[in-house]
Amino acid sequence: MSECEAVIMTVEEIVGAFQGAMLHKSADELADLYAEDGLHEFPFGGLPPYEGREAVRAGYRAAWGASPAVPREVERIALHRTDDPEVVVVEQNAHVQVGDRPITVPGLLMLRIRDGRIVHCKDFMDSSAIAKVREAALSSGLSSGLSSG
Repeated sequence: MSECEAVIMTVEEIVGAFQGAMLHKSADELADLYAEDGLHEFPFGGLPPYEGREAVRAGYRAAWGASPAVPREVERIALHRTDDPEVVVVEQNAHVQVGDRPITVPGLLMLRIRDGRIVHCKDFMDSSAIAKVREAALSSGLSSGLSSG
């Protein structure tokens, strides 16, 4: 295969790499999974969407860089395929540590994947778990690094 030919990742590889990026808090690893014009939305988070691969990179670099949460494991509960071959839904638990407090943040990802790239992500996180992360950060004297929303 020539250097110009792109390797197209499977859905399973993309989901695994997405969760790996979360575990490593690597904005670069995450952004590289997106199409150039990919969209990442937070429907329940009150956060503005990241429009484009570079906005995903910048947004996650800022958010993960400021967050005191240390990821310990990203547990995939299920990967659901839909009638639309481009769309999958991922159930997951992010197990993090904030100070001395372990916290589980349940979430769902709706991913639209085309030609081996994420073109659209709807990122649904449990807002009560995010509040626990903020509370643990404050009680530990750490900055929460999470926008209110």
